[in-house]
Amino acid sequence: MSGRLVPIGDTRLYLEERGGGFPLLVLHGGPGLDHRMFGDYLDPLGDAYRLLLIDQRSQGRSDPTPEGTWSLSQMAADVSALARALGLDRYAVLGHSFGSFVALQHAVDHPGAAALTIVSGGVPSARYLEHVDANLAAFEPIELRRQVADSWEREKSARTADEVARLLHDQQPFHFADPRDPRIAEYEARSGGAVYSPDVLRFFANQEYGAIEVEERLSAVTQPTLILVGRHERVCSVPAAEALALGIPRGEMVVFEHSGHMTFVEENERYLDVVRRFLDRHPRL
Repeated sequence: MSGRLVPIGDTRLYLEERGGGFPLLVLHGGPGLDHRMFGDYLDPLGDAYRLLLIDQRSQGRSDPTPEGTWSLSQMAADVSALARALGLDRYAVLGHSFGSFVALQHAVDHPGAAALTIVSGGVPSARYLEHVDANLAAFEPIELRRQVADSWEREKSARTADEVARLLHDQQPFHFADPRDPRIAEYEARSGGAVYSPDVLRFFANQEYGAIEVEERLSAVTQPTLILVGRHERVCSVPAAEALALGIPRGEMVVFEHSGHMTFVEENERYLDVVRRFLDRHPRL
C-alpha cells in the first residue's frame, strides 16, 4: 500500500495503489469524500488487478484548485489526464455514487479512453433524482427520517471536516437497505481515516451535485459498461440503471437484490465476484 501525489497539469491528484495487474481506476463518492470511503472492501481484487484509488480534484489529500474548475466535465478530464501521467494505455474505471457520475461523464466525453467502465450507483440525468424526496418522506423509522433530512440540509453550509463526518454518519441509514443494519458501524470503522473537503461538498450541494445530464449522449459510449444497482436503492434507482443499460450500446446491468446504495458493503462477496467476472471477460492487453 502506498500513496503519492501525481501531477496532471493544473493540479496534483493523490493516488493510493493496492495489488497488481491490469489497472482499475477507482473514483470515490461524495462529493467531498476521498478514497477511504471504499475502506478495504475492494482489496481482494488486488490479487489480479492494480487498484488505483484516487482522491478527486480538490478532495482528500489532492491539491486544492480554484472553485471554477469544480465540475463533472473537469473531473472526467482528470481521469484521462491521470492515466496519461501514469503511462496507462489501457485501463478500467470504477466509480461509485458521485464517483459514478464522473465515470459516466468520462465515458461520454472520452469514449473508449477507458477500456471498460463500471457505473456503481449512478444516474444518467438529474431527473432520476427527483424521487428522492418522496423516498425520504416514506422512510422509516421517523426519527431517522428527520436525521437524514437534517443532514442533507447541513451539506449546504458545512465548513469543517468534523461537520462533514457527522452529517455523513447521520445519512448512512438511508443508504442501506436496512436502516438499522449492524454493518453500518462496521463500515464506518473500516472506512475511517478519511480527509473530508467541506468546501467541495458545500459547493456541489448548492449546485445540484453537478447536475449530471448525459442521457442523450449514452449512445456515444463505445466500451463495455457494467451498471450496478441495489434493488432497495433510495437515491440512484433501478429505473435509472435500466436507462443506462438501455442507452449504452454495450451496457449490461446487475441488480443486487439485498442492497440499497452501499452495494459493495451490503453484498460484498457478490459485488467483488460481479466486478471480477466483468473485468475477466474482456481482454486486458
